[in-house]
Amino acid sequence: MWHGLAMRTRRSNLVPSSSTYMDTEHEEHNRAAEQRIIADIEQYGCHLGLIRGDDYLPAFAYTIGLYRTYQHPEIICLGLPESVLFAVLAKAHELVKEGRRLAPGQRYDDFLEGYDVQFLPVDQAYYPSHLGYAGWYYGSSWEFPVLQLVWPDKQHRFPWEPEANPNWKFKQPLLDRNADFRFLEERDLGVYTTTEALQGQPIRYVYHNADGDWQFHSEDSPNIEHAAVVALEVLVQRDSSLNDLHQLPLGWMAWRETANDEWSWEADEVAEEETEE
Repeated sequence: MWHGLAMRTRRSNLVPSSSTYMDTEHEEHNRAAEQRIIADIEQYGCHLGLIRGDDYLPAFAYTIGLYRTYQHPEIICLGLPESVLFAVLAKAHELVKEGRRLAPGQRYDDFLEGYDVQFLPVDQAYYPSHLGYAGWYYGSSWEFPVLQLVWPDKQHRFPWEPEANPNWKFKQPLLDRNADFRFLEERDLGVYTTTEALQGQPIRYVYHNADGDWQFHSEDSPNIEHAAVVALEVLVQRDSSLNDLHQLPLGWMAWRETANDEWSWEADEVAEEETEE
């Protein structure tokens, strides 16, 4: 639904979110995490990083250090329970430490009881959004290989197979493909925008409503009389930088001053107020 559109005005006192500008608390968290990563790699040869999931985004975990310690690609896995994510990555580390080389195109029965897994090479387009601390560890460089550990559905079908469970499509996005459209949505999903954006004005305000709807606007107070619905893929094809928002959580907003600026994110206070009412 076109939820509260006329009321949406970016407050003049908004502070850019910590996803772009780190406050003191965030800086301290980063320093502690970086120290832990270095210590774990020195002691164990590898660190395991976890990104918790929510109602929209799947949890995922990845290794840091396999490439430096063993000259083996890092490993990432998405969509499993957190304890299982840690278990499969710990198993990967164990195998690599023993001298095994995990590779695409093969099935492995070492990770999940009763199920094989496979590996895919990760497209570097996904590195910044999924492997942030690994990029930091390797000197702010993305020049290291990564493999995605892919698990099957309960009928042992992998996501790329025709009969795979369609309900799990976005629970385990495949990071070797679709770099041109990274949203966890169907390409033809109808999203709200305005005629101004469709006529070429840059999109500067994006809202991911709590009900799952998306809004893409060029103005901070769009005119509801200029409302339009368009396939999400159309907007992404016009402005590929919208892909940077594919992990925008439910109930959050993003903005930028110009089309050349980085996005800033924060919880959408207007939506929260409307929900409380």
